[in-house]
Amino acid sequence: MGEARIMFLDKEEKYIFDKFAKQASGSVYYQSGNNVLLATVAIDEDCIVEEDFLPLTVQYIEKAYAAGKFPGGYVKREAKPSDFETLTARIIDRSLRPLFSKNYCYPTQITILVLSADNDADLQILALNAASAALYVSEIPLKFPVNGVRIGRIGEEFVVNPSLKEQEQSTLDLLVSGVNEDLLMIEMRTFGGIKVKPSSNPLSLMTTLNEESITSFSANELEENQLIEALEIARTHISKKSQSIVQSFEAFVKPALELGEGRKSFVCEGIESFICQQYLESLRKIIESLSKTERHSQLKAFAKKIAQDWKAQNPNDIESLEQRVEETLDKVKRNLIRQMILEEGKRADGRGLKEVRPISIETNLLPKAHSSALFTRGQTQALVVCTLGGDMDAQNYELLTEKTTSKERFMVHYNFPPFSVGEASSIGATGRRELGHGNLAKRALECSLIYRDSKTIRLVSEILESNGSSSMASVCGGSLALAAADIECTSLIAGVAMGLVCEGEKYAILTDIMGLEDHDGDMDFKVAGSAEGITALQMDIKLGGLKTEILKNALFQAKEARLHILGLMEEAKRKIVLNTESLPSSQIFAIHPSKIVEVIGQAGKTIKEIIEKFEVVIDLNRDNGEVKVSGGNKEKVDAAKEHIINIANSKESKPNIYELYQVGDIYTGRVKKIVEFGAFVELPHHYDGLLHISKVTHNRNEKISDYLKEGDEVRVEVLSLNKNKVELGLLD
Repeated sequence: MGEARIMFLDKEEKYIFDKFAKQASGSVYYQSGNNVLLATVAIDEDCIVEEDFLPLTVQYIEKAYAAGKFPGGYVKREAKPSDFETLTARIIDRSLRPLFSKNYCYPTQITILVLSADNDADLQILALNAASAALYVSEIPLKFPVNGVRIGRIGEEFVVNPSLKEQEQSTLDLLVSGVNEDLLMIEMRTFGGIKVKPSSNPLSLMTTLNEESITSFSANELEENQLIEALEIARTHISKKSQSIVQSFEAFVKPALELGEGRKSFVCEGIESFICQQYLESLRKIIESLSKTERHSQLKAFAKKIAQDWKAQNPNDIESLEQRVEETLDKVKRNLIRQMILEEGKRADGRGLKEVRPISIETNLLPKAHSSALFTRGQTQALVVCTLGGDMDAQNYELLTEKTTSKERFMVHYNFPPFSVGEASSIGATGRRELGHGNLAKRALECSLIYRDSKTIRLVSEILESNGSSSMASVCGGSLALAAADIECTSLIAGVAMGLVCEGEKYAILTDIMGLEDHDGDMDFKVAGSAEGITALQMDIKLGGLKTEILKNALFQAKEARLHILGLMEEAKRKIVLNTESLPSSQIFAIHPSKIVEVIGQAGKTIKEIIEKFEVVIDLNRDNGEVKVSGGNKEKVDAAKEHIINIANSKESKPNIYELYQVGDIYTGRVKKIVEFGAFVELPHHYDGLLHISKVTHNRNEKISDYLKEGDEVRVEVLSLNKNKVELGLLD
C-alpha cells in the first residue's frame, strides 16, 4: 500500500495504491478535489484466448450516491449503463488498447467506479487518469503512463482542462490521450454559436431568430492549422504529466506476472516461402477483387488449395495444417497490401491514394417518412431517415454532475445489422460500437443546426452495406436528410475516413479507406466538417505516436476529399423535393402579450376556429406573447401564422385592458351570461368582467340566479386587472 501526489495545472491529484480491492491485479483510489474514483484491473492468467483479438473489457460505472442522488426511474438501483457511461468506457478502452502487445491473450477487465463527484467534475478525464494509473502499477507486463487532457477554445484562446462552466462558453471540445510525446486517441467536436443584435425584445433566443436580428450563426468549424496548434498544446501537457507519473509511481509498480508465451502463432516460414514463390500473383488478383464478399470467399478457397498443394509435397506435415496456412496467408496478404501501397502507390481496388470511391445519392425515397437520404460510397451504403417532433418527443436523460433532468432534442441512432457485412445472425441490442458511431455522427452534425424553434429531431442511420467508413456515410446521409426535411443548417457536413500505412520512414496516407485497409493499416482517422473547416474528428492509432508532419498531411488530404464529397452533396441538395404531404411544420413568432386574448377570443371561440380551419396545434404564452403553430402541412401552418398576425395587427382589435380600465372605476353594465360561479357583465369597450358569486352573496346555499338574470343592468366596480381579466364587485 502506498500514496502518491501529483500537481497538474495547479490541481493536486492523490493516488492511493492497493488499499482498496487488494485481490485485484492493480487498484488505485484516485482523488482530485472532492472527486473520488476507484479503478481496478483484473486478469485471468489461466485462460488463453486463441482468437486474434485483444480480450480487454472496460467498464465505467457511476454510482448515484456519489452526487447524493437516487438512481432515476422506477427501480432505485443502478442497472443498465447510460449512454455517457458507455461512451466514457469507449474513450478509456481506445486510449489503453494500443499499449498491449498484439500477442497478449489473457482476458482483462478494467473497472472504474465513481464514488464521489463534484458538480464541476470532468469525469471522462478523471476516469481515464484513474484507469491508466491502475493499469500502470498492475502486474500486467506493460509500463506506459497514459494520460489525457481536454482542450477548449474561448474566443481565440485555447484552454487546457476547462471547467464545466468554461466548457459552456467554449466553441471547441478536444479530448486527447497519449504517452510521453505520442498521441494515441483524439476526440473532437465544435459547438455552433449565434450572435444577435442588442434588443429589448423580452422573448427567448429561439424567437428572436425569426426577426432580423441575427448578425451571424456559425458551426465554429476549426481550421486544420488551428487543430494542429491545439494538438501540440495537448502533446506538451501529456508529455509533462507522463514524466511526473513515472517519477511518482515508480515505487508502487508491481513485478510483472510470468504469463508464458501467450497466444500460439501458427505462422510458418516454410509455408510463407511456398506462398511467396508460387502464389503471389494469384493472391494479388484476389486482393484486387472489387467485391468484399467475393474476396472473402476466394481467400477461403485459396487457403484450401494452398493446403492441398503443400500436403501433396509434404505428406507428413499435417498437424494444424489448415490453421497454419490461413494465418500465414493472412500475414502474406497484409504484407502484400502494404507493399502495393508504399511501393506502387496502388490500392486493393485500383484507386490512387487520394481517390474517393464512386458516390451516389438519392433523397426522399421513403414517401411517408418526414425525410430520407440514401448515401452510397463504394460498397458502403447508409439509409438515413429524419423524423421531426415536438418537446414531448425529446429524450430525457440524467447526468451525475447535474441536479435536474435534461432533454436531448437532437438524436442520431446508428444501426449496424449483420446482413450489412453478409453475416447470417440475428439483430440484437444496440452495442457499444453502434452507440459510439452514432455519437460521432451527432457531434459532427449538431453544431450546424440552426434551431428556429423547439423541434426535436431524430436521425436514424441504417447501414445496409458496409466496407469501411459507415459512420462517415452516416454523417453525409444525415446532413442530406436534414436538408430534405427542410431543417435550416449553416451548411452541409461531409465525413471521410483516412488511413495510414507506415514502415520505418516511409508512409502513405489513404483517403476513404475500405475495410481491408482499416484492418491491415496503422491508423483509423475519421474527419467530418464543412467547406469552412472541421466540426468533428476521431482518431485511433495502432502504432506508437504520430508525427506532426504525418498528422498535418492527413488533415489536408482529408480536406481535399471532404470538398469533393461536399460538391456532390450540394448537387444532390439542389434536386431535393420535399415530402410536403408527410413533412410536419412549425412556426414560432411573437405578438404583443395584450393581443393573446384576441387570438383566444370569447370563450376560446377564435382559437378553436383557427385550429379547425387550418388543422394546426397552437401553443400560446400569455406572459411574453410567444405563439407556436405546428401541423402536418407547411402551407396550412404558414397560413395560420399569417391569420394570427392579422388578428393581432387588426385596428379593430381590442386595446390593452390596462389602457381602458383602472382599479376603482365604476360602470353600469348588462349581465351577459350567468354561470355557476358568478356572472359575466358586459362593460364599455366590449370587454366582459367577472362578477364572482362571492361578491353577491356569502350564503353557500344560494345561487347567483337567485339575484341576477341575463339582461339585468347592474352597477359594478373594477376590483383588479390580471392577465387581461377584469374582476368586478357589485355596488348596491
